[in-house]
Amino acid sequence: MKGKFITIEGPDGAGKTTQVKKISDYLRCKNIEVLVTREPGGTALGEKLREMLLTLEGESPVPEAEALIYAASRAQLLNKVISPALKRGCIVLCDRFVDSSLAYQGWARGLGIKELININGWFLKDCWPDITLILDIDPCQSLKRLQGKKDRLEREALEFHKRVREGFLKVQNLYPDRVKTVDASLNPEEVFQKILFEIKKSGIIKM
Repeated sequence: MKGKFITIEGPDGAGKTTQVKKISDYLRCKNIEVLVTREPGGTALGEKLREMLLTLEGESPVPEAEALIYAASRAQLLNKVISPALKRGCIVLCDRFVDSSLAYQGWARGLGIKELININGWFLKDCWPDITLILDIDPCQSLKRLQGKKDRLEREALEFHKRVREGFLKVQNLYPDRVKTVDASLNPEEVFQKILFEIKKSGIIKM
């Protein structure tokens, strides 16, 4: 039995971490086996690559290198964590995945969404998410939610974050059956209920 693959996407400050916990708690209360992971990261190698990508110290990667480092982390996570869990029938819940690269590097960095699809499609093959929930919010609002020290991407100019939002919406238009948007400006419980509605509608879990 093959499991199901759910990804949560959106800009920094959209509330992804909160919603991933709410979804995983809900599934576990229903006695559904769920594996929670994140991107970049989720493996020993991936966590090292995450630090390299997000740190403010040292040399920043050029956009092409940035895209390939994300892809490397993703390939490791897919083969070491996600694929084995799906093969044993588990629901995999991932905080960010390939659609972040399409929005951030493909659109906001200007490398091209189709180019990033080709790069990632090489190793993803048929292991794309079953459903992707994009937490959509005005970056002016989401950036105000960020607390503490900001990482390299969070410190980007407002115009960059606006392009990221545009990128996510373009991804949704490319994959309307797989990718759904949810208004993340609502309170967390309202956002969760809308996410739950989309997951149930997709057939991943029974109504």
